[in-house]
Amino acid sequence: MNQLQARSKEGKKSGSEGKKKRAAQKLILEFLRPSKTKSASKTLLPVKLKPVKPMLAVLTDAPFNDDEWVFEVKYDGFRAVTQIQAGKSEMYSRNLKSFNQNYPDLINELNTIKHTVIFDGEVVAENKKGQSVFQLLQNNAKEKIKGTLKYYVFDLLHLNGYDLYDVPLTERKKLLKIVLAKSKKLKHIHYSEHVTGKGISFYKKAVKKNLEGIMAKEAGSLYRTGKRSQDWLKIKISLHQEMIIIGITSPKGSRKYFGSLLLGYYEQGKLKYAGNCGTGFTQSTLELLYKKASNYFTDKPPVKEKISFPGEIQWIKPHLICQVKFTEWTSAGSLRHPVYLGLRNYKSAKEVIREKPTVHHTKK
Repeated sequence: MNQLQARSKEGKKSGSEGKKKRAAQKLILEFLRPSKTKSASKTLLPVKLKPVKPMLAVLTDAPFNDDEWVFEVKYDGFRAVTQIQAGKSEMYSRNLKSFNQNYPDLINELNTIKHTVIFDGEVVAENKKGQSVFQLLQNNAKEKIKGTLKYYVFDLLHLNGYDLYDVPLTERKKLLKIVLAKSKKLKHIHYSEHVTGKGISFYKKAVKKNLEGIMAKEAGSLYRTGKRSQDWLKIKISLHQEMIIIGITSPKGSRKYFGSLLLGYYEQGKLKYAGNCGTGFTQSTLELLYKKASNYFTDKPPVKEKISFPGEIQWIKPHLICQVKFTEWTSAGSLRHPVYLGLRNYKSAKEVIREKPTVHHTKK
């Protein structure tokens, strides 16, 4: 491609992005413009909203500064997409499983929004310091969710008959902020703020607040449903990893139900052993995990590699997924000092892979 062709291609791309941005700005003005009479307000035909699988981020290794990127908090909770239409909300997980019965108080607040919208965000439980803590979201039939339940919304995919997937991120967020500000009855539904350009200082503040990490998103990025895109990057402060529970060991001493979890993950379609986790449990979580795991007990090891461990092992079919934090990966591919944080039931075990930084940001 010669220089003239390159300039022409770049010009077309810039022109297309400019049109999308102008269309978004027009929609913002239309949304803000007060109607002269109630009868003059725009009436849209009913829209049938389709379920949306959220856009996913790629792990990167370090924070950076770039004026063409925005930076947000990486929340430690459950990803949740919400569709609202005619005062009725449907919140669901990244694998389209309903959250409505899990979080009825949030649903009741969302039902007060008087617009047809699709939100993307994260459900979290915050401690007294305002930090989202994944363990606080864990509950069973005997326990209620501890901490303050909140829904942080960071994207708007549809508004009153308009799909916004091809609208630049910052324009979508402008509309989102307006929608939430217009809804006066929201106490636990929050707009996810961002900063532009200054990713390194934002990361340092997140470290001081003991947050899980930050998100970096290209300001002009479009929304790609169900896709993992390098336009969105996650930058972790503490090492967290999803793991598949493939077995349990027999309990020792005063502990009941089991001693530790055997963990695994998929690599090139094959299940690999990643070590044992014996800390992070309460008596109630030990009981809950054992009851859930007992539904998948098997005599056949789910991994091909031989695992030598003193004591008896009860193998488990690869269905249950948990979240752990740890200090590092060993050279043998195992987790060092893993601590159990909670179950993640809203994705397929086949999706659990070892997270590695696969992209390094370079300023354009």
